[in-house]
Amino acid sequence: MDLFLKRIQSYIPDEFDAFKETLNQKMYQGLRVNTSKISKDKFIRIFKDIEGQTPFCENGFYISKSLGNHPFHMSGLYYLQEPSAMSVVECLDIKEEDVVLDLCAAPGGKSSQIATRLKNGFLVSNEIDAKRCKILLSNMERMGFMNVAITNAKPETLCSAFPSCFDKVLVDAPCSGEGMMKKHSMAYQEWSYENILYCQKRQLDILEQAYKALRKDGILVYSTCTYAKEENEEVIVSFLKKHKDMQLIDIERNFGRSGLKTDGLDEKKVRRIFPMDHGEGHFVAKLKKIEGDIKYLPILKKEKIDPLAQKFLKEQLNWLYPYMHTVSNSIFCMNREFVDFKKVKCIRQGLYCGDIIKKRFEPSHAFYMNNDLENIKHKINLDFEQANQFIHGLSLDLKCDKGYVATCFEGYPFGFGKSDGNVIKNKIPKGLRLMEGQSLYGKK
Repeated sequence: MDLFLKRIQSYIPDEFDAFKETLNQKMYQGLRVNTSKISKDKFIRIFKDIEGQTPFCENGFYISKSLGNHPFHMSGLYYLQEPSAMSVVECLDIKEEDVVLDLCAAPGGKSSQIATRLKNGFLVSNEIDAKRCKILLSNMERMGFMNVAITNAKPETLCSAFPSCFDKVLVDAPCSGEGMMKKHSMAYQEWSYENILYCQKRQLDILEQAYKALRKDGILVYSTCTYAKEENEEVIVSFLKKHKDMQLIDIERNFGRSGLKTDGLDEKKVRRIFPMDHGEGHFVAKLKKIEGDIKYLPILKKEKIDPLAQKFLKEQLNWLYPYMHTVSNSIFCMNREFVDFKKVKCIRQGLYCGDIIKKRFEPSHAFYMNNDLENIKHKINLDFEQANQFIHGLSLDLKCDKGYVATCFEGYPFGFGKSDGNVIKNKIPKGLRLMEGQSLYGKK
């Protein structure tokens, strides 16, 4: 590790002692409010465990407790995220109608931040690793997003299939993870200069693919959670030398500090975050494609769905969504046209409503986690003890209307069940229930 520290000292000689001190301090922890489900102001009123706003994101806050078992987390009202990581999406300047690609998306922090900004736009959230893709899907489902597709593809496969189709592309690149050393001991133990050079090559390869997917006048944001100059400023310089139609533009944010002096780069246009800036570490650069084509994602023909599904949706929703799609016996909905992904492996597109099984319709957990809260007709509010029982998979002796019902805490769904009028049978997937010995945050 002597080489690692010597490199840091060469980057910030005047602050090196301060940096070393941070290595023995606790990691910064944060959460970001999911404003597609709850307003920032209301969240602040009802949530008592935040400790000040971060400088990186208007909806980001510092915390110092483990809040993964809080009912508001299970309801998708916030995403637990390292504070400096929240800075990246702020630089994308997402517009409500944008078509966006998050090329290296798991576990979903930045994708969920993008999705909160979209109204009738569309997000393709991609992850090459199949296991990490499942985590990405679970997080996006908990947060309740609809106009999103989760893909499990190599960057070259995805970007070659949809050239010049995206307004915004995010490359939060796999890196040596120097900013995560306090979180992951493996990053500390396996640090090597050889790995930095390996990551640099992979990052340039991924950027090549992202370049293909970006349309004229589109914005590409590149980020890492490492301090290595080779993976940050030098990657951008190499990329710009190859692509004269790409222009480095000013991020116009005041978090962190300017980049490191590098030949061929205006370091004032990129941003670096060190632990002394109140986050664990990030690098962000923003580029614009000033030439090229403008193309569009291919769409699927509008279709009618099975009458069983249609009947269920009319019973459960105050209004139907304009676009529906069937995959095998599973039904999906969106507020915009479904994309034809052709040979690209798409794990999920749109809101997963449920499945037609043996001439009946079985709703999904995702259906009740949808952030379109006012559209769900049948809801029941549980007190804390009832919510704690239900999240453990237990049924509840509770009178309510017969049929499927969203179970809520403080008005926000965290699961669903099926009632016979007197008992609500638990339908939360087993993998999302708390285990014996665990409890919701707040239970004494």
